[in-house]
Amino acid sequence: MSKVLVVGAGYLGGEVIRVFREAGWDAQGTSLGGGDGLMACDVSDPDSVATLPDVHAVVHCAASGRGGEDAYRCVYLEGCRNLVRRFPEAKLVFTSSSSVYAHHEGELVTEEADTIPDRATGEILLESERVVLDAGGVVARLAGIYGPGRSVLLRKFLDGEAVIEEDGRRFINTIHRDDAARAIHHLISLEPFPAGEIFNVADSVTMTQLEVYQGLADVFGKGLPPCGPRDLNRKRGWTHKRVSNDKLCATGWEPVYPGFLDAVPHL
Repeated sequence: MSKVLVVGAGYLGGEVIRVFREAGWDAQGTSLGGGDGLMACDVSDPDSVATLPDVHAVVHCAASGRGGEDAYRCVYLEGCRNLVRRFPEAKLVFTSSSSVYAHHEGELVTEEADTIPDRATGEILLESERVVLDAGGVVARLAGIYGPGRSVLLRKFLDGEAVIEEDGRRFINTIHRDDAARAIHHLISLEPFPAGEIFNVADSVTMTQLEVYQGLADVFGKGLPPCGPRDLNRKRGWTHKRVSNDKLCATGWEPVYPGFLDAVPHL
């Protein structure tokens, strides 16, 4: 039985474990403190990582929480370095972020697009990606994750906190948690393994902020949120782009929820 280790078995990682187990893998996970069937591991600590068992594949999807540059360096950069050293023969997937594309003009963004993040945290993500790619791993650049019990867009809309920025033309790039988990399993299962490749993991239907809120207004019979200025303090930065998932889809993956509004009845 093939063995996979999910480092950071939180909201996404827990679903990744479930998907792999459903497919017949021996899937184990870690968290910082352990418990609930998870192994304790501080991915930034090489001694802690050294205690992890041998496996065929590793998924790094540990999160930095709401930490800044120091947390990013520890969890992502040092974490990737430690995993590469500990598992030189394993298939490695690192879940990065589409926020490394700092585009502002509504461009269609593929994996070949320039990556010039407007924040230091984005630069740290890119450095972490290079560690993984140089070691023959795969980088999955995830759009904003939503899913059961977690959707900032839906929560703000229902709580009356949503604001349409300017004219609402900014594109919203998202991926359902379950589709992201299935994409990770799909990438590790590909033969041959696409070593050294980058894949965008995003919905197939990219909508503007106005289209999203209009759709929610129609579903719930509520009015549109008020208009306001750009929110320049967003964790992922303020960008306006359409993240393409064409490369991933060309390998045979496709999302169960093509767009955010398709998933709303299930959230």
